[in-house]
Amino acid sequence: MHILLSNDDGVFAEGLGALYARLSEVYEITVVAPQSNCSALSNALSIRKPLRIEKKDNGFYAVDGTPSDCVHLAINQFLQTDPALVISGINHGPNLGDDVIYSGTVAAATEGRYMGLPAIAVSLAGEKCVNFDTAARVVVEIVQHLQSHPLPADQILNINVPDVPYEQLKGIEATRQGRRHRAETMIKDTDSDGNPVYLYGPVGQEQDAGPGTDFYAIANNRCSVTPLSVDMTAYRSLEEMHSWLDKKK
Repeated sequence: MHILLSNDDGVFAEGLGALYARLSEVYEITVVAPQSNCSALSNALSIRKPLRIEKKDNGFYAVDGTPSDCVHLAINQFLQTDPALVISGINHGPNLGDDVIYSGTVAAATEGRYMGLPAIAVSLAGEKCVNFDTAARVVVEIVQHLQSHPLPADQILNINVPDVPYEQLKGIEATRQGRRHRAETMIKDTDSDGNPVYLYGPVGQEQDAGPGTDFYAIANNRCSVTPLSVDMTAYRSLEEMHSWLDKKK
């Protein structure tokens, strides 16, 4: 099976290398990743500049663009045939709850799904992020399962793995997205010329982090596997919306 591997931390990121090392023992892997760190770029595309791709000494291909650019370029132009699966990661840090909206890691996976391919995103949930091989081993297990249990066409998997040795994991849990409080107030500062500048404050604390959430699984040393819908239509509101708009005719 041929897998396209990408990320948002850049082509030389430790997490990417660890994931490649494990997956390449079993599968054919092509790595197409950003030239530099593109964290928090979400689904951005570089529509106003030409993209360049370059093979690095480690055999990986680097694109001077975003995570979504990498996946789109690889599938649309670079690869001779479509891969069977797109994997994004291993991200250096968690992508839990609301984080998925901003995550370049998740965006690379959703770009693969938008292009008709099954896709998963994987992150190592920790402050220092040292146990990348733990996450890589979990990904291999999940990929093997997906070969006989394919993902629905409108979903990706968002996987978060605690930053602990593999032997300390307490299992893998299907979860839903938790939710944070709003982010802390932005910080006002001044630049070298005395002009005001603004910086983002810390992320908000968990608001919805009880049993069943991705936050709760990670807090209890369990891997979190959350199916995310690529179709963002709020179907529960459609009937009411139809009724409301019909009255406007």
